[in-house]
Amino acid sequence: MTTLTLTTEPTATHIEFTHTTFTIHLADRRQLTIPLDWYPRLHHATPDERHNWELLGDGYAIEWPQLDEHIGIEGLLAGRHSGESQTSLDRWLNSRSTPPEAN
Repeated sequence: MTTLTLTTEPTATHIEFTHTTFTIHLADRRQLTIPLDWYPRLHHATPDERHNWELLGDGYAIEWPQLDEHIGIEGLLAGRHSGESQTSLDRWLNSRSTPPEAN
């Protein structure tokens, strides 16, 4: 059995979205295209929320602050889907349908 050893840490530079996928452009010019349904929060997000992303560090991960979603590039390369439980996702979805309280 072999183990994957990375010689350099993969880093993201840019992200693009379609209706069903997102593509992450890496610093070494590779591109990863991932189905949105692998990450339910991105799948249920509005286009504006999807486009409000930030790179963490030198691009080792991507964060969507409005969605409380963080995805590591190394995990994407390993083929990892979201690890969020259905209970957690349901709670998040319910919080999105509740109008904010007036101050």
